[in-house]
Amino acid sequence: MIRIGYPCINRTLKCRPDKTFRLSSFSKSLFIEKVENNLKCLLEILDFNFKNQIYFFRISSDTIPFASHPVNRIKWELIFKDILTEIGKKIKEYNIRVGMHPDQFVVLNSPDNEIVKRSIKELLYHLKLLESLDTKRDAKIQIHIGGAYGDKKSAIERFIKNYNKLPSSLKERLVIENDERLYTLKDCLYLSERLGIPIVADYFHYRLNNCGERFGEILRDVIKTWRPEDGPPIIDYSSQKGLTKLGRHTQRINLKNFAIFLEEIIKIDSDFDIMLEIKDKEVSAIIAINFLKRKGLWKDPVSI
Repeated sequence: MIRIGYPCINRTLKCRPDKTFRLSSFSKSLFIEKVENNLKCLLEILDFNFKNQIYFFRISSDTIPFASHPVNRIKWELIFKDILTEIGKKIKEYNIRVGMHPDQFVVLNSPDNEIVKRSIKELLYHLKLLESLDTKRDAKIQIHIGGAYGDKKSAIERFIKNYNKLPSSLKERLVIENDERLYTLKDCLYLSERLGIPIVADYFHYRLNNCGERFGEILRDVIKTWRPEDGPPIIDYSSQKGLTKLGRHTQRINLKNFAIFLEEIIKIDSDFDIMLEIKDKEVSAIIAINFLKRKGLWKDPVSI
């Protein structure tokens, strides 16, 4: 079974998570206004996704603004308990898998202890939000390994050291992914062997940064890092945007490239949840689902 998802924003709906909230204008009343908008928008997105058979969604990290910042001492999980409960019930009712992906400034292997402390606070916010929605362990928090800082081996050891300091409830949610410049899927496999952490295979990043192996070959090792309680393995998918700077994500899914990708993964006996990191988001998700249906590769999870 393959589920298709997209991240954070639905461009078809009128609602938008509010990103215009500035630290200089922070107040309790404005905070409540912004969060209420974001949560109501999330409800609309879940309804849209269920209607269109999109059973995988990445919740925006901006849902609770400044959640890990010292300026924010508001008990948002209590103020918004009712709507958070409603969202959680809808996630279960619709059988939609959710997850989150903190921004790039979350770096567990930084040599700067203050950056590491801020990163952990941000990760704990993501954990709190997912727990407030009463999600299962398969609702993952996806992070990059971080920088190399001129000494990749030491940077990896620093990641291991700081990861081991995290509470078990957070470690159960964390997954790592390969990136387009520094850390390959083989680097991720080394970390997984040391830590037992599941790996998200980013196909586009693999295409830009690999060790010469075929994607399907290394994917067989990647899926072994996922335990049953972690849910199906996640793959991030995108492709290059035309003749632009290398690494830019395409505006709309290229079905020829998507078919080549599918040939690699359908040979493997596993379910997959595929996150489309494509600019037009839900539009490409619906195109991909219809393509899977035509190829006989689609099963509606609700009917199973």
